Amino acid sequence: MLSRRLLLSTGAGLAACARLAAAVKPIRITAVDLYEVSLPVSQTEAEAGVMYRYQVAEVRTDAGVTGYSFAGHPPAALPHLRQLLVGRDLFAVEQLVHDGLYRWGGVEHALWDAIGKVARQPVYKLLGGSRTSVRAYLTCVWKGNPDQSQVPYREQAAMAARIQKAGFKGMKIRAWRPYPLDDAEACAVVKAAVGADFHLMFDRTAHAPEVVGQKVWPYEIGLKVARALQKNGAYWLEEPFARDDFESPARLAREVDILITGGEGYVGLDSFRQCLLHQTYDILQPEGRGSGGIFTVRKVATLAESFHVPVILHGTMGLMLAGWLNATLAIGAPWQEVALITPPLLPQEQWAPALKVLKTTEVFVIRNGELQAPEYPGLGLDLDEEALRRFRV
Repeated sequence: MLSRRLLLSTGAGLAACARLAAAVKPIRITAVDLYEVSLPVSQTEAEAGVMYRYQVAEVRTDAGVTGYSFAGHPPAALPHLRQLLVGRDLFAVEQLVHDGLYRWGGVEHALWDAIGKVARQPVYKLLGGSRTSVRAYLTCVWKGNPDQSQVPYREQAAMAARIQKAGFKGMKIRAWRPYPLDDAEACAVVKAAVGADFHLMFDRTAHAPEVVGQKVWPYEIGLKVARALQKNGAYWLEEPFARDDFESPARLAREVDILITGGEGYVGLDSFRQCLLHQTYDILQPEGRGSGGIFTVRKVATLAESFHVPVILHGTMGLMLAGWLNATLAIGAPWQEVALITPPLLPQEQWAPALKVLKTTEVFVIRNGELQAPEYPGLGLDLDEEALRRFRV
């Protein structure tokens, strides 16, 4: 039998729980908006490649809290999003994703921003993350021909040295040159400039010839390039074959020591599950927005962990990076891709116009090549909402 003291204390505890439960009320989404902001820059800055346009997703609630994401979508999606979200519980992310929100991952980011502000915590902490920083590697794409055939190897090496001097530990460049082994030669020149401790990644991304103008390599070419990159010190080769080909990358991964990576084009969990079952990639790379959003990335990471496969998000840049960074910190990934950087700019130089809508002096804090965990609630951006309205297109 319960003692009188225990009975009383249990009753008091139950009463307290009942009061807490009664105080918890759903927070409803009252409005959704999608719009563009254009930040003032000079013609010289625009031509240099600074980032000054963003697609904003805005989610308002009946708690007076508004969530923002700079990884939004075209306004044509608004009728669908308003029908899906208005009147719904802000915290019902699982159900909302299931009902179709996965198609608009940037809006899902805005929901998390609002949730974090309500909870007064950064999103990565709400999802269990404890890391305080993460290494960043920069994906560099030079202006001109997308295949980069116009860029001398020494120019790529000079950018790698500039990145290294700034404290970053890695750089990724395209493996798109018309003669595939040319990129392996570029690898040798770059590695000679930066040394063994600097990570150099290569991205083929030949999955959609009509989009990027690249042909999918025959397996023999992929093997030859991977071996040449391995010999010259590359860290990984990304998406060397078609995205729906789960066997060829797995075969390549078995035949070479260089890491074979991919996954940025998959939406939801099904294709990632196929990758894990076929041992397609050494590292999975879900896209922070396109795969479905932060919640889906967290699921991919949990699924991959059960197969002992690491996850490193496919990246983005500027204010959009806020959602990606929180997802990366939540899953404890070893790297965060920052993409695309236009040489010779470094990230903070390329993102400088964004300071016009922030109350901080840096877009993101970067120390010795590592992105620091955000200090503010939600996605971690201390926004000047008045400035945001002023620069709305």
